[in-house]
Amino acid sequence: MGIAAAERVGEGRAQVFWRVVREAILLATLFLVYSAGRQIAARHTGSAFDHAHEVLSLQNWLHLPNEAAVQHWALQFPHLIKGANLYYASVHAPLTAAVLLWLSIWRPKAYSHVRWTMVSLTGLALIGHIAFPLAPPRMMPGFVDTGLLFGQSVYGPDHTGGAVNQFAAMPSLHVGWAALIALSMILITRSRWRWLWLLHPIITFGVVVVTANHYWLDGIVALVLLAVSLPLLLRPGLHADRPRTRNSVPPRRVLK
Repeated sequence: MGIAAAERVGEGRAQVFWRVVREAILLATLFLVYSAGRQIAARHTGSAFDHAHEVLSLQNWLHLPNEAAVQHWALQFPHLIKGANLYYASVHAPLTAAVLLWLSIWRPKAYSHVRWTMVSLTGLALIGHIAFPLAPPRMMPGFVDTGLLFGQSVYGPDHTGGAVNQFAAMPSLHVGWAALIALSMILITRSRWRWLWLLHPIITFGVVVVTANHYWLDGIVALVLLAVSLPLLLRPGLHADRPRTRNSVPPRRVLK
């Protein structure tokens, strides 16, 4: 490799590094704003349990499967529930961050589409958290808090304290973000295995139900909000930095 080529590679790596740093700061700032908004919403939780009864009544009217019955069936398989608790606590944020990091490095133009779609989805969800505080199923009679049952709770036994607003169940960003990540990777990548990404939102939806962290409607509303935000993802340029054929462009070209 010549000196000029080595300098170009070094410049490309430096650009990638500072782009990742910039995006990390931006996303961290947005997360802090979102967290502050959730804390504001936490001050208005007096109607959260009334809303929970309303959601359960609406689901019953819609003939959706009874979450308590589904959970009680799943509780016959403790390893299944422990796995669901682990998935709920350990996959949501790390996998989302890993995909965003990969996109920011290897598909920077597509990444901007995903980033603003996520910002839109999260902003709409925050409005839902503020306007419709909702007690999750695990706080309602007939349900089991599987995190507490198996010592895997990410919230603890105190429903009213702590740094997390536990009454922000509507909509479910676990489901919304999982669906966005899956859809993004299916649209942006070319691998024949990319359709396996669909397993992530499907598993996530099942996990949030059997662990009694969300109602069916929490996930359904999140998917509706994602659909509203999709024009940001699908705007022109989503595939601008994707190689036309496999291995047709050296990785360092993609990094620039």
